[in-house]
Amino acid sequence: MAGLGRALAGLAVLLSVGAASVSTAAVAAEAPAKPSLVPADFAVPTRVEGKGFQIVPLAPELAAIDKAAYMSSIAHLQQTFTRSTAWPHEGITDAEALTDMETEQARFAARTSFAYAVLTPDGTRERGCVYVQPSPVPGYDAVVRLWATKAEYEAGFEDELYAFVQEWMAKDWPFTRVAYPGRAIDWASWDALTAKD
Repeated sequence: MAGLGRALAGLAVLLSVGAASVSTAAVAAEAPAKPSLVPADFAVPTRVEGKGFQIVPLAPELAAIDKAAYMSSIAHLQQTFTRSTAWPHEGITDAEALTDMETEQARFAARTSFAYAVLTPDGTRERGCVYVQPSPVPGYDAVVRLWATKAEYEAGFEDELYAFVQEWMAKDWPFTRVAYPGRAIDWASWDALTAKD
C-alpha cells in the first residue's frame, strides 16, 4: 500500500511537471515573434559611407562612444529627438549603456528594427544615430528617426545626415513610403496619427 502511495505521488509530480512544461510551451506559442521589417531575401546594409562619416550597426563594442555622444547632448536630445526626459538622462551607467547596445543588436539580428551609429571615418567618435523601425501608422512601410549631437547639430550636420538618409532609404532599402517624424511630418501631425492607432 505504501508502495502504491509512493507511485501515485511520483505520478502526481510527473503530471505537474508535464503540465508546467505544456503551460510554458503554450505561453511561448501564444507570444508571436515580431515580424521582420524587411523581406527575407533583403540584405540589410551593415556599412555605408557619406562625406565625413560612416553608418554602421549599433553594437556592444560601440557602447562607450555611443554613451559619450548622447550624454554630451542630454537636453538637446530630450527636446529634439525623444521630446521626453526619459532618455537620455543623467546617471546612465556603463552597464545600462551596454544592455541598450545588446538589445539593439538583437533587434537587428531578428530583423525587426535597425539601429545605426553615425561615426567619424576613423570610427573613434559618434556624430549621431539613425533608427529604422516599424511604423505604427498604416500606409507607411517604416519610420526613420535620426539625431546628431548638439555640437554636430549646431554645425549643420543633422540636415546633411537627413538628406543622406532619405537618399539611402530610397536607393538601398525595400520601402515605398517612409515616415520621418519631426521632419517630413511635423510632430503634432505625427502624434495625431499615432493617437488614432
